[in-house]
Formats: sequence, structure tokens, C-alpha cells
Amino acid sequence: MPGPLAQPTPFYHFYRGIAACAAPLVWRRVNRKLGREDIAPERRRERLGHATAPRPDGPLLWFHAASVGESVSALALVQALLDRMPGASALITSGTAASAKVLADRLPARCQHQFAPLDAGAPLTRFFDHWRPDAGIFVESEIWPQMLVMSRARDIPLALVNARMSRGTLRNWGRFGDTFRYLLSQFCVIRTQDRTTLDGLLTLGADPDTVAQGPNLKSLIQAPPVDDAALQEMRAAFPGPVWSAVSTHEGEEEQVLAAHKIARAALPGLRLILVPRHPTRAEAIASELSSSGLSFARRSEGHPPGDAEVYLADTLGETGLWYALSPVTFLGGSFGPAGGHTPYEPACFATPVLHGSKVANFAETYAEFDQSGAARAVADAPALAAALVELLSDETPRTAMAAAAATIRDGQQGQIDDVAALLLAKLLPAERPTG
Repeated sequence: MPGPLAQPTPFYHFYRGIAACAAPLVWRRVNRKLGREDIAPERRRERLGHATAPRPDGPLLWFHAASVGESVSALALVQALLDRMPGASALITSGTAASAKVLADRLPARCQHQFAPLDAGAPLTRFFDHWRPDAGIFVESEIWPQMLVMSRARDIPLALVNARMSRGTLRNWGRFGDTFRYLLSQFCVIRTQDRTTLDGLLTLGADPDTVAQGPNLKSLIQAPPVDDAALQEMRAAFPGPVWSAVSTHEGEEEQVLAAHKIARAALPGLRLILVPRHPTRAEAIASELSSSGLSFARRSEGHPPGDAEVYLADTLGETGLWYALSPVTFLGGSFGPAGGHTPYEPACFATPVLHGSKVANFAETYAEFDQSGAARAVADAPALAAALVELLSDETPRTAMAAAAATIRDGQQGQIDDVAALLLAKLLPAERPTG
């Protein structure tokens, strides 16, 4: 098996040239998109490497993630490392407006967010000149070639944690095996979240001394925040039977609403809290609700739930509120091609989870949840409705599911310290952790 390559490959040089030519076009597209999502012009320029905050004194740990899920999954690790390094600070970079908005309410002390620079020479140079990170920790599948290579050229040690790549992605990288091995060689430690990724990386030539399967960071996710006043207000607004459908994608709302109508026939007064994965789709969902004949109210417009049959929770950063409120949750992304979303977040609230069968992104996780009784797969809208009626009519199975979810969650907590210790030993061996 070939070892990691020390020199850049011809394809990497080809990529650099393409990236340089494409950077102005990419910037225009990114700038427009962030503008449509109400990101201020000065913050958009962070994608060009222009910082909007000073670098803090002392060691700086840089975490890079793609979007909301990856960023949030890293927060527990960020906190664990900062607890061990009282004089250090953390920087999280990501590429989406949604991640910036969610992180604004969830960042720990001594941590800040910036939009990630484009993977081109000039933006990256500005970024590194300003921030000068002491170590870089990439989350899941963020393999940006120039970002990695320029980091190592500046002697910034790198780790890839919670790595996850589909079989298709691994096959695609296999077409450029030398380049992929060269990029993997930039990391001094790699930990995968599943066996499929581990086997794939080893098959493609990853250094077996560097890569191993580690804990899934999404199993160690911090509980999303809950505003106590809002929770009390919502509990008063939903005195009867209620359920939630969280992180739904295009095409799933139709099935969720169909299930709700069926369940309402058996449970009069049943109400639904509908939480789309992307609130930017709210107008289309509102139109679908109007056509469904179900009365609804929209949270983004400041409307109280009133007696609405469906409450469209088209806001960001409030999933914790809906998990805490709902005795049963359907977790979206599982009836369509999205691949599912982590059940560990609702498990923070011991919330029983119902889900579809299309959960390839978390196949091992859902297998554990289903086998333990913490979650249950449903095939379609009628099956979802039947499960809702059973669980909302009888507290016994609902309580058993909640207890199983809490057990899984509690069993994961000890692993975060092990990950933090590993990263300190590999990335910053001169630092003396405390605690």
C-alpha cells in the first residue's frame, strides 16, 4: 500500500490554476447568496479572507466545518479543549449563513465565528496572515486542497475529526488516488465517525498510523439552548396533544401533513409543530399548508399558535425549544434523499424519535437507536400516523422510548475527554493541559 506523498501532484497544481481562475465567479455567487440571507456586506468579505474581528492573544485553535450540523457537533469538543487550555481561544469557520446564525447563540466563551475563506491563494493568505492559528481541526468531510496545503506550509498541525465520506465520494476520490493521499498526508491525526469511512480511507492509501475510527462527535453534541420563558409560553399555547416534525426537506412536508390528518381523526385536537430544515423554504411550505386545508400560523411573522392546527416554526436556533416541548418527534431528511439527521440532538431531551428509512448518513447510529428502542422507523405517512396515535395515546411505550434515548445519550459523555486529550497530544504536545 502506498504511503502518504510528500510532494504535490500534477492534479493538485491543475486544481490550483482552476481555483485561481474561478475565484472571481465563485465570489460573486457566494456574495449574492449571503446577501439574500441578510448577511452584512462586511461579513460577506470574510469569504475573501478579510477578518472582521481581532485575533485574540494566546494560542488559537481553529475549527473548520461546512454548515450547521458540522459546526454544532464540534461545540462540545471546542469546550473540552478550552477547558484544558485556560489561556487559549477558538475560532470556528463555516460557509453558510445558517451556521453563522445558529452559532451566534451557541458559541462558548473565548470562541468566535468567521466565514471560511474561499479555497484560493489570496483569500487564504489574508486569513492566515491575520489569524495565525496554532492548530487546525477540520470536521467531517471538509477537504479543501489549498486550505490544507497552505496550513501545513505555515507549520499549522492539522486533524480531521468525525470524518465521514459516502461510498460514492470515496469512489470519486479514488480516481485521483495520488492527490487524495497527498491531501490526507497533511493531517497528523484522522478519526472517522464510521467503519465505512475508515475502510475506504485505508483502501485509498491513508496512513494506518494516522487514521482510526473514533467516536461520532454528533453523539457528543451539546443540547441546543432552550429559552425558559419561551418554553413556558409554548406549553401554555399547546395544552392538548402535540407532536413535531423537525428538519424536514422538500417533499417531506406533504407526507408529514398527510400523517397529521390521519392521526387527527383518531386524536381530535392533535396539533403539529412543523420545523423545516431550511427556513428559507417557508413561503413554499406556507403555500402547501394553505392548499392542505389545515389552519396554520407562522412563528417568523410573530403570530402566536392560537388554535392553529399547524404551527410553522420557520426560525433558526430554536430546535431545542421544540424538542423540549414535543412528546414525540419525527426527524426529517429520512423520507427523501437527504440521508437523515442526527437523532442525538433530540436524545439530549430524551425525546422519542420517529424516522423514515433513508438514513444513510447515520446508518450505524439509527441502527443503535432502533435496536435499543429509542427510535422507530416508519415507512410512509400512514405508518407515521399509526405510530403517533400509539405513542400519544399510551404513555408506557413513549416513556420506554424516552428512557432508551436518555441511556444512549448518557453513555457517550465520557468519550469527549479522550478526543480532547488525543488532539492536544498530537497537535499541541508542548501545551500543558489543566483539569
